Amino acid sequence: MKCSFCQGKMQNGAAPFHVDRDGYNLTLGAIPAWICTQCGEAHFEEEEVQAIQNLITLLDQQAKKITLQ
Repeated sequence: MKCSFCQGKMQNGAAPFHVDRDGYNLTLGAIPAWICTQCGEAHFEEEEVQAIQNLITLLDQQAKKITLQ
C-alpha cells in the first residue's frame, strides 16, 4: 500500500484521533491504522472509521442532553 499524499510505503501501526465538536472534544490515543513511513500520514481502515463514527454519533446525542445549545 502506498501513501495517497507522498506515495511512501505504508505499514501497520497506531495513530491518535482527535475531533472538536459542538460541546466536547474527543481524543483517542491509539487507533489501529496504516502509517506512512515517509510522511507519517495515518490511514484508518473502514472498520475503525465506522467505530469512530458510531462513537461520535453517541457522544453527539449525549452531549445535547448535558450542554447548553
